[in-house]
Amino acid sequence: MDRRKLGAEVLGTFWLVLGGCGTAVLAGEFVGNHGVSLAFGLTVLTGAYAVGHISGGHFNPAITLGLVVGRRFPAADAPGYIAAQVVGALAAAGVLAVIATGLDGFDLKESGFAANGFDDLSPAGYNLLACFVCEVVMTALFLLVIMGATRKGAPNGTAPVAIGLALTLIHLISIPVTNTSVNPARSTSQAVFAAGDYLPQLWLFWVAPILGGVLGALVYRGILGVPDEDLAAPVVGDPGQAVA
Repeated sequence: MDRRKLGAEVLGTFWLVLGGCGTAVLAGEFVGNHGVSLAFGLTVLTGAYAVGHISGGHFNPAITLGLVVGRRFPAADAPGYIAAQVVGALAAAGVLAVIATGLDGFDLKESGFAANGFDDLSPAGYNLLACFVCEVVMTALFLLVIMGATRKGAPNGTAPVAIGLALTLIHLISIPVTNTSVNPARSTSQAVFAAGDYLPQLWLFWVAPILGGVLGALVYRGILGVPDEDLAAPVVGDPGQAVA
């Protein structure tokens, strides 16, 4: 595995968690859900332009596995990418924890630390089924946008914009439901630091987004009848076809 690609995935996921979760933790009361949603979208957009030409800019295990199913990424490289994404997310959460606890009285567990949850840990109290369905559907649609935006013949250099806007929209819809995951690495990093009841619920934020990513790829390949030549479009290493 190319170390430059793994490094790019670490840095890109670090930026996504620091920018998105950092906005929620440090500035959420000032910018609200709209601002947090925009922050996540901006991190993906800028991260994809910064390092997408190196690794493809996945920054998300569910997207990596969805792209494997969508025949856009080699399965043999997926474990390395996923490990790099989790490392980047944990590193960002560590930096964020240092900053956040610099405020007198701040408590990681009490704050929730932008972690994801269902039932009592859902921001608006949504139950397990609602949260599971939300995460599956949102990730599937995210994967559809990514595959469409990075297809062969798509306008060069525009994919990060479409993908960033899609992630913003996903957060606008689903922050009240699960605090929005669609990314197991992002969920893992926050749950580890928030600890408590968030850790036993972490399974959902691996299973549902991965299932959604696979479903999105299958829909793109099958139901939409996308030609094989479009499925073979370059992603990794092509700055015009970076994904996130």
